[in-house]
Amino acid sequence: MAEPLRRSGARPGARAEQWAAWLLGLPAFLLMWAMLLGPALAVILLSFTDWSFGEAELRWHGLGNYLELWGDRVFWVSLRNTLIYVGVSVPATVALGLLAAILIEGAGRGRGLYRALYFLPVASTLLGMALVWEFMLHPRVGFVNQVVAALGFARRDWLNDPDLALLALAAIGVWQNLGLAMVLFMAGLQAIPADLYEALALDGADGAWERFRRITWPLLGPALVFVMAIMAIRSFQVFDTVAVLTEGGPQKSTEVLLYTMVQNGFTFLRSAYGAAITAVFLAFTLALTLAQTWLLERRAHYG
Repeated sequence: MAEPLRRSGARPGARAEQWAAWLLGLPAFLLMWAMLLGPALAVILLSFTDWSFGEAELRWHGLGNYLELWGDRVFWVSLRNTLIYVGVSVPATVALGLLAAILIEGAGRGRGLYRALYFLPVASTLLGMALVWEFMLHPRVGFVNQVVAALGFARRDWLNDPDLALLALAAIGVWQNLGLAMVLFMAGLQAIPADLYEALALDGADGAWERFRRITWPLLGPALVFVMAIMAIRSFQVFDTVAVLTEGGPQKSTEVLLYTMVQNGFTFLRSAYGAAITAVFLAFTLALTLAQTWLLERRAHYG
């Protein structure tokens, strides 16, 4: 009996271990289905109906909601604004987060204090902090305009200017996510072996730029992949600052996908149409994240 088992590569107890693994993973799978996969599937199915909140029956609508989306100017404006927001906030957050992580790691004292100060916006309630930013961006008495005026430039109404409102919200997003990017990059920096820097110093190339170019940047590849993906997802989910500070204005210049979805699904009670926007949002976010991760992983160096 031992010979057939040896030939087939099996061993006694292998099937029992497989069943044990499935049983141990079953609670996590059921929880993931109940919290993530199940609701996502329900939203996708709902998007093919014409159901509105409060109606007793569901009627099949096919691709009607998606055809309406195709001709909806507000949807395309919100998609464009979302892409601009992501395109501005993600690179700025990643670059500043990496810079902050390198500077704090190189600091001799007070690193714990700096980490806490940078991470404070991540732990703060954005709705409350949005009110602070509304005051800071006030056209007359706001701190930002006080600094602008002191530098000799004209004061601007940041949140009511169609050309500046979305950029102002992107700057708030960078401020909020900077601490998280910094912490993730610091974890990546601490995983780099110190003897690599010592070996580089022995070769006579101990400058800060050489250390970064030859060791830090190549070995931060896995951390960069993760940070870029997380920041892209968080940026696509922007909603709080839009709802509190601008409500999509002025002139739809700050309307983003999630805000359009909430407006249709919960304000106008067009639940199926809001579900269609949500399905497009999920598909777009997933596709962009997978493409970004694939492109970055091709350049990432895993030790």
